[in-house]
Amino acid sequence: MSQYISLDDSWMISIDDDIYYDVSLNDFRFDTLKKGSEIIMQRELPDDLGASDGALRLHIRQSAIQIYIDDELFYEYGLDRVEQGKTVGSGYQFINFPNENCGKTLRIHLYQTEEKVFSKLDSLRIYPWENAFRLLMTENRIPLFTGCFLLIFGLVAMIITVFALAFSLKYIRLFCVSIFSLLIGLWTLCYYNVVLIFSIPLYSVSLLEYLSFYLAPIPLLIYMREDVWKLKQRFLQYCYRTLFIIQTAVTACMIILHAMDIVHLAATLPYMQVFIVCDLVYFLFIEILNLKSSQLIDRLLLIGMLIIGVCVSYDLISYCSSRFHGSTPLTLRGVASVGVVIFIAILICSFYISLTQKMMHETERNFLLKSAYTDELTQIHNRRYCMEYINKIRETEDLNYTIICFDLNDLKKTNDTYGHTRGDILIKSAAEAIQETFEAHGMVARIGGDEFISILHTTVNEEITRLLAQFQAAVERKNREITNLNMSIAYGYASCSMQEHNIDKVYQMADDRMYEKKKQMKSAGRAGSQA
Repeated sequence: MSQYISLDDSWMISIDDDIYYDVSLNDFRFDTLKKGSEIIMQRELPDDLGASDGALRLHIRQSAIQIYIDDELFYEYGLDRVEQGKTVGSGYQFINFPNENCGKTLRIHLYQTEEKVFSKLDSLRIYPWENAFRLLMTENRIPLFTGCFLLIFGLVAMIITVFALAFSLKYIRLFCVSIFSLLIGLWTLCYYNVVLIFSIPLYSVSLLEYLSFYLAPIPLLIYMREDVWKLKQRFLQYCYRTLFIIQTAVTACMIILHAMDIVHLAATLPYMQVFIVCDLVYFLFIEILNLKSSQLIDRLLLIGMLIIGVCVSYDLISYCSSRFHGSTPLTLRGVASVGVVIFIAILICSFYISLTQKMMHETERNFLLKSAYTDELTQIHNRRYCMEYINKIRETEDLNYTIICFDLNDLKKTNDTYGHTRGDILIKSAAEAIQETFEAHGMVARIGGDEFISILHTTVNEEITRLLAQFQAAVERKNREITNLNMSIAYGYASCSMQEHNIDKVYQMADDRMYEKKKQMKSAGRAGSQA
């Protein structure tokens, strides 16, 4: 047996009250029919159908069917669903068709369940069962490849970005790309009947096809929001909100009406196609306006919009021509899905370019913030940061803090005697001793040439005493490590209490105690030199 036996010729066809004889399905055209119309096809079968286990491939479009062999009911599909007001779907039916039907009369009844669905009867073929699905895959190899790629990529990217969104909303655009890819991949596999190899009922395949097609514009709309707001034009933002609300509301209404079997998705498809064309035109306009910024990302998106616009237009023209005129000069299959693959690749590139730019700007911003709040010599916080930290404590009315003021002794003498390089070493050594002791317990900063401060989140006297002992040990260790350092630091501290919780007064008390300590150290130093 060859790849298939064609049953396209010698048909007698009845459409409602009109009868046509000796019809070839390849050439037969008619006006689109109303819901409830009946088509009856009849012809004699060949004397030899080849292998004993053949498969009749019948392409139905929103029609219930009955097949008779010599006036005996042979196969039936969809009538029970029509009685319940449910949709029957569109796609291929593979019907077991044994060789014993040779020479008999084949009669097919098609009961149209939706308005104006088709204007041409598709080719009927008998395949060997072992070749039926393989040839279906071969005929749709481009949609098979692109659909599987989009589906797998979308699923994997969605799972990854769901976790990423828990940490940052900056991944929302990548999440939209993954959802869009997932929906278009599913639509491609359903529209070209590739998923039939999994024995999914035809009406379920059609439902998945329509749902994925109807939902696909929504993640794309969310993705484009940032590009619209970038233009800073209220009219365009108003248009975006209107388009998004209408698209979402209409999609939801159509799905609800279908679920309630009031109006099926197949009947609302032309209206959804109009919405999708409007979306594409609006997006194209937005990207053209964004070209004024002369950024690579906007040029990439414009190219992507042009590609997907051309590809979707190609498939829309092909679909409408086939549906309403019964033929189309456009024979290449899966063009829209190829365009979507290219478009998604561009979306991903633009997302990563945008993300990289944001990270660079954030890094630059963090660097500037750090520079604004960091002392250049010691790399600890500076006076500006200290003042804001104090203001934050004042605003939150935090009562659990201790302020320690430090003053580096003999800095001027060191600068005058050994030079500012030696003085800088002394300052950095003091900062290191203060930082390694107190930073883990609060904040440390340099607030003047030889003045430092630490604000600890504790008022426990024993803990403060322990930290000060560690600080003294750190100073002594620095003096041993660096030759002739001779570092000496005066300090004083005060803790917030119920009697005194005004932070300015607590700071003043710590500063006064530090100066008192400094006087004591100078007096002790003079007494030691006189002795």
